[in-house]
Order: sequence, then C-alpha cells, then structure tokens
Amino acid sequence: MDQQQQELVTMVRNFMNREIKPHIREFEEAGGYPDHLVQMGKDMGLTVMQVPERYGGLELSTTTTAMMLEEGAKVESTYISMFNITNMGAKIVMFAGSEAQKEYYAGILADGGMSSFCLTEPGAGSDAASVRTTAVRKGDKYIINGNKMFITNASIADVFLVVASTDLSKGYKGLATFIVERNRPGVAVGKKEDKLGMRLSITAEVAFQDVEIPVENLVGTEETGFVNAMKVLELSRPLVAASSVGSSQQAIDLAVKYSQERVQFGQPICKFEAIQMMLADMQMRTSAARALVYNACALIDAGLPCSKEAAMAKCYAADAYQKNATDAVQIMGGYGVMKEYMAEKLYRDSKITQIVEGTNQIQRMVIAKQMIRENKI
Repeated sequence: MDQQQQELVTMVRNFMNREIKPHIREFEEAGGYPDHLVQMGKDMGLTVMQVPERYGGLELSTTTTAMMLEEGAKVESTYISMFNITNMGAKIVMFAGSEAQKEYYAGILADGGMSSFCLTEPGAGSDAASVRTTAVRKGDKYIINGNKMFITNASIADVFLVVASTDLSKGYKGLATFIVERNRPGVAVGKKEDKLGMRLSITAEVAFQDVEIPVENLVGTEETGFVNAMKVLELSRPLVAASSVGSSQQAIDLAVKYSQERVQFGQPICKFEAIQMMLADMQMRTSAARALVYNACALIDAGLPCSKEAAMAKCYAADAYQKNATDAVQIMGGYGVMKEYMAEKLYRDSKITQIVEGTNQIQRMVIAKQMIRENKI
C-alpha cells in the first residue's frame, strides 16, 4: 500500500470498529443504518470515491477502492458497499455521458446524493436483454414506464440510472440508459424487501409510471444501454469480490479465535487435525480470492480488458466466502447458529454474494466464453 491507501484503509478500519461493530445486531433489527451514520459516510467523501477530481470527486483507483471495501467487510460488508453502489451509477455517466451530464451527476453525488442502478426487473435478471421497461420519445422528452426490482439503495437514492428499451423489437440493441431523478412525478419506491441476508443493504422495487424526463437525460445513445450495463458490471465485479474477501477474512478470524477458546476432550479444539484442515482451507481460499481480486483491479486501473478476470474474481470470492461462512458455523457448532454470534449472520449474508452482480453461474459462462474466444481454433 502507498501512504494514501494506508490512510484510507486505517480510516475505514477505525470508523467501522468504532461506529458500526458495536451496533450491527441493533441496526439489522431496525432494518438499516441510522441517518447520522449514512451522513458520516457522505462527510468522508464516500459518495464520490471514484468520481474524477475535476468533477469534485476523490478519483480513487479501483485497487484503492477495493482495499476500502475489503477492510470495511471485515466488520460489516454493506456499509461501504452502499456507497460503492452510488459510485457504480457514476461510472456509467463518466464512461458514456456528455460533459454536461458528468458535471450534473457528479454534482448530485458531491452534494451527498445517493444513487441506484436500475437494471433488474421481475422478468429480467440474468437475461438483462429481456428488460421490458420502456422509454418512448415524445418531442423533447422521454416517457418511462416499467418496474424494477431488487434495486440496492432504492429507498435512499436521490437519482437512478435506469436501463429501458426504446424499441422492444430490437432486444438488447434497443436498450438505453437514462438519468431519472427521484423527485420526478411518477417515480415510486416500494417497501424494503425482507431478505435472508445482507439485511442492512436496502433493497426495494422502483416503479416508473409515465415519468417524463428531458432528452438530455439519455446517457449515450438509444442503442448503447446494454453495452453501458455490461461495462459497469464488469468494472464493479472486482469490487463486489473485494467485499467478499473481507467477509471471508472475518469468518476466518471468528473461527480461529473460537477454536483457541473452545476446550473439548481436555484441549482447545484448534489442536485437532480436523479443525486445522478446515482453518487451512479457509485461509487458502481467501488468499487465492484476494489475489484474483487485485489482479482484476490492476487490469482495470491499467485500462486493460478484464471481463474474464473480473468474473473469476467475483465468482471465486463469493464461493470462497460462502464456504468459509459455512465452515465457521461448523467449527463453532451450536454457537455458530445463534444470532448473538456473527458466524450466523455471515452464513446468511454469504449466499447473497453468489447471486448479486450476475450469478456465479453467469460468471462461469463469461469465463468460459472468453477462454474459447482467446483460444479459438
């Protein structure tokens, strides 16, 4: 780490241990973070982590952002991730938007605004090309109609990046991306979803009914929505994976500590080879996942292609986290399934990571297709 990275990671570590760790169960029961803690994240500049400096952001590299996400997830994965989602929307605008759009969107985030990326629908999950939300142009406006679901940050977002079809007959070639402000008439956010895990991550449905936006809110062209969505997912997968690595490390820390404290048959259970094998596997998985994450991040920061590497990082890190959480529960036995112990929460949270940002089955398809493309005969 360079000095800036060390300072940022230390800042995240101190904040998470001081403000979040003592209250995780309390926050989970309440269904979210209190407003003052969200504001503290904004005050730290987390809404503009990866926004370029010329637009008022911190312009952190992907590698530095991953380090912050990993460190935060060693306590609780959803807090820093909440702000990563906000930056996710900004990436589309910075990648494909006009100069005016970049200044406008970055200005919202620099003022403490939160953002959501609206792609998933009731009938369009892994098959993103099946989006049925429509955007019909009428003069100098677009009229948006449709429903998005499982949208992270929906309840706290000030602005949405919405993928909608301008021509359903064109399939994915008819998809476009739009900036839609929360306060526009016809935008309605549904109730917070009652999820198995990651319950501190606010997830809800967003409905758009005859929502009028100016044509200036179209990001890119009417044909580039699918490309925009795939690009931002590729850029975000190593960051989601970094969070999984941090949580995997948390599972290791819990298991190692417990195994030294728990005495059975006259000795700490860490003395038993069966436990040692599990601990060793947990560490190997996490170290391998970490290597994949920072390899993908380095490629992104160098401006190099990384679709395969990003998918590998996301898929392997999520699987490693799920297995580590399972093993932590197993090592802790009956205590592992009690809500007063964090292993139970990690077990629930870990499953979500194998689904979000493209399921791990989709990641494997991306990896294999790229392998075949690179080695075509």
